[in-house]
Amino acid sequence: MGIKVLVVDDSSFFRRRVSEIVSQDPDLEVVGMAANGAEAVKMVAELQPQVITMDIEMPVMDGITAVKRIMESHPTPILMFSSLTHEGAKATLDALDAGALDFLPKRFEDIATNKDEAIALLQQRVKALGRRRVYRPVRPLSSRTPTSASTSVQPRLQRSQTLSSSREEPRAESHRSVPAAPIKASGKRYRTLLIGTSTGGPVALQKILTQFPANYPHPILLIQHMPAAFTPAFAARLNGLCQIEVKEASNGDMMRPGCAYLAPGGMQMMIERSGTTGRLKVLAGTPDMNYKPSVDITFASASKIFGGDVLAVVLTGMGADGREGARMLKSAGATIWAQDEASSVVYGMPQAVTAAGISTQSIALDSMAESIIRESGRG
Repeated sequence: MGIKVLVVDDSSFFRRRVSEIVSQDPDLEVVGMAANGAEAVKMVAELQPQVITMDIEMPVMDGITAVKRIMESHPTPILMFSSLTHEGAKATLDALDAGALDFLPKRFEDIATNKDEAIALLQQRVKALGRRRVYRPVRPLSSRTPTSASTSVQPRLQRSQTLSSSREEPRAESHRSVPAAPIKASGKRYRTLLIGTSTGGPVALQKILTQFPANYPHPILLIQHMPAAFTPAFAARLNGLCQIEVKEASNGDMMRPGCAYLAPGGMQMMIERSGTTGRLKVLAGTPDMNYKPSVDITFASASKIFGGDVLAVVLTGMGADGREGARMLKSAGATIWAQDEASSVVYGMPQAVTAAGISTQSIALDSMAESIIRESGRG
């Protein structure tokens, strides 16, 4: 029997279309269809699907409310369908905060360059989520006590408590595990921190960056696979939640300590030398590039400018983007870490660098922020 899928959308046409695509894969089985969030909550309890595809805007009960209810009663991996607009981006980020694990554009022509590729990608995403087991969130992210490395509470952090007081952080794990203690600092000196991620990345990045102190000593480059319409909203959300500054990267930005630069969707973020620091170069990628932004491209660029003075982290994500860039960084003497399997939503990108022998540490998400802070000399 295949992975059981519940399809939720108020459009009967879209429900049928998604159901047809999912059912084409022998490893997947559509066990039900719901026309709104209220029906979905009821059907989850009755059918116990292993994956849910969920629309956002629906009558009776919207998708975000449905995600919250499902995560409270029957935690299940949820894939959201979103419009590629500013409002769609904000709603999708709210859904991820509520417990959804992944998202795709609702218009299939926005998913891929051709129909067959879009179908394969949707099936691949559903199967990847179906392999994970989700547990009920324990407590809101904003209520977590800052690490010992944090500075005094800043106004930015106080604002985050207001913005996210009702949000809970989902945990997607293959089994329950006790978080390992943060690793011991090596004493190495760095000039920048790089973090690459994809599926599950928005929640993982929020969890990590909200624990960084305002005086974090290095510039931070974030490469998250995300559409162009989403990165401005995501950068703004992180900036409101974190003590450090977070911004969508712009061409010509000078890299400043304590500032995180998010690679714009649909673009590539590179580094060029400028004095003792670096300057960002943001440009459109060529059509043949699989990922825009690409972790490999930013990592490779950093290896040429900073050599071994880099701490690079590969978080949860599908595929192997980041492996070859991390290989170049390691050859230059950089330190490479990966998220562990148990805390990854999809153990693709971290597994790629781990299996290749490139990463030196596999670290649980719960321990990642404090480990980075210690390694960066702020522990």
